[in-house]
Amino acid sequence: MTGITATGAALAGALALAGCGGSGSSGSSGSPGAELSVGASYMPQPVSADMAAGFLTITNKGDTKDELTAVTSDAAGEITMHETDGGAMEEVGSFEVPAHGQLVFKSGGNHLMFEKLRRRPEQGDTITLKLKFAESGPLTVEMPVKSATYNPSTRH
Repeated sequence: MTGITATGAALAGALALAGCGGSGSSGSSGSPGAELSVGASYMPQPVSADMAAGFLTITNKGDTKDELTAVTSDAAGEITMHETDGGAMEEVGSFEVPAHGQLVFKSGGNHLMFEKLRRRPEQGDTITLKLKFAESGPLTVEMPVKSATYNPSTRH
């Protein structure tokens, strides 16, 4: 995966702007039922050399639910999805993205775990992800690496 098409690059750029804006909704999966976009994406600079967390919001403005089934990136050997319930973290195989709703990955809740990092991301870097869905086409996301103490709720 060394080449990117012009369409893919344009989509990645639009999603990067949505991720930086916190509430933007750029990019669409192209599915007639689900209308997916990604915003508020970020990775706190990891304290570990081989593991990191990632957060983002997937918005579905469509009439049909979808399901996030996998996340991949060249930055990590594996990315797993986790939910936190009552303080206990559990790996899950997929997450529903409700029609006219959101799937939120945030600190203390649902989150992505980047395992077997190929190099330790530093503040200011950008990590490229591919989100795969049960019904919609994949979305490419540019996830900025923020400070280890970054808190999006204090940045509005």
